[in-house]
Amino acid sequence: MTVMVDEPLSQEEDDALLEGFLALDTPEGFRAELIDGEIVVTPPPGSRHEWNIGEVSWQIARRSSSKCMFLPNKGLVVPAADAERTERVIPDGTFVPVEPDVFDDDEPWSRPDGVALVVEVTSSRPERDRVAKRRGYARAGIPLYLLVDREEERVSLFSGPDEGDYGHMDQVPFGKSLPLPEPFGFELDTSEFR
Repeated sequence: MTVMVDEPLSQEEDDALLEGFLALDTPEGFRAELIDGEIVVTPPPGSRHEWNIGEVSWQIARRSSSKCMFLPNKGLVVPAADAERTERVIPDGTFVPVEPDVFDDDEPWSRPDGVALVVEVTSSRPERDRVAKRRGYARAGIPLYLLVDREEERVSLFSGPDEGDYGHMDQVPFGKSLPLPEPFGFELDTSEFR
């Protein structure tokens, strides 16, 4: 389900949209996000989608040069294109260094301070991951965004967030290795991606 807004919202309307969003009671396993002024509710992902998330997290846990924690489905508050507003997104995976002050609370929605990498695997609406979420992560200053694009059968690593987008992208087709910079410091093997 997607609730779309055709025209820019007033501050009062935006506040009401956020209040309604935060009060949503989604069915178990579903997740709701607020992206580009839309409330997006998605069902649980399929097995192939989750396989790719598992493959990334397994490799980072085993091969990373620094210890990072994998947080599946961590709610993040990121700036909207209109800097006065925020969006609520749930990456498929969030990696943070093991430091006592990163997500040291029990809040469902957190600012992404200290996040090293977010991961998205495309599903039914790939453009949202390719564009809207990418730009939101860049506006939030998240240093690395890894996109596993199942439809295109390629993996992209975006880095250098600047002015609402990432300044650099490395991309490989499934089956090739993709270098991950520090704090990871290894080549991600994409041969098992589906």
